[in-house]
Amino acid sequence: MRNRSGRKRGTEGAGYRERCYRCYRPKSTCMCEAICPVETQTKFVILMHNKEFQKTKNGTGIFSHLALPNSELFVGIDFSEYDRINAIVEDENNNCYILYPSSKSQPLNTTDISKEGKTTVIFIIDSTWACAKKMMRLSRNITDLPHISFLHERVSMFHIKEQPADICLSTMESIHCVLELLNAQEKEQISEEKLDAFLNPFHKMVAYQMQYTKELHGD
Repeated sequence: MRNRSGRKRGTEGAGYRERCYRCYRPKSTCMCEAICPVETQTKFVILMHNKEFQKTKNGTGIFSHLALPNSELFVGIDFSEYDRINAIVEDENNNCYILYPSSKSQPLNTTDISKEGKTTVIFIIDSTWACAKKMMRLSRNITDLPHISFLHERVSMFHIKEQPADICLSTMESIHCVLELLNAQEKEQISEEKLDAFLNPFHKMVAYQMQYTKELHGD
C-alpha cells in the first residue's frame, strides 16, 4: 500500500485492541485467512477516501487490494499530485479507465475496453457516493479518464451498511462484478472457484458484524 494517510496507532490501555496491520482489523477479528488471492491481467488501482481508511473494520477496499496481487491502493481525496498515479496514467503501455457511473460511461456488459498490446488499468473509488463526487471533482487526472460502469440486478450483501440505493454495491462486490464481466469477455481466465472465493473475507466480515449486533442486543 502506498501514500497512506497518517494515523495514530492505539496505545496500551482501556479499550485498546491489538490490530492486524495487514487487513487493519482487530487481531481478534482478523480476516487475512479468508483472503484468496486472484491473479489478473487487469491492473486495479484503488483510491480510498481518508474517511474509509479511518473505518476499515467495515471497509472492503483493503480486502480487495489484498486479494488482487496486481493492484495498488492509495489513500487521499485529491490525487492530482500523486506521482505514482500520474505515472500509471501517463504510461503509454497502459489503457486506463475509472469505474464511475456517469452520462458518458461505457457499459462494461457490452463494451470491450481492451487494447492490443496495452495493459488495462481500472481505477476504483472506495468511498461513499458523496465523497466520491468530491474526489472526482478534485482529481482531474482521474476525472479525465474514460468512464466505465456495468449493469446488474444484484442486491448488495452488505447488510451491516445502509446503501444509498438498491443498485449500490460495496467496493469488493463491484470489483467482483467487473471480474465476472472480464471473464465473460475472455479478458481474464479466472476459475469459478477463485471468483467465488474472492468474496470470502467480505462474507465473513458481514457475518461477524451481524452476529456481534445480534448478541449486543440480546436477540
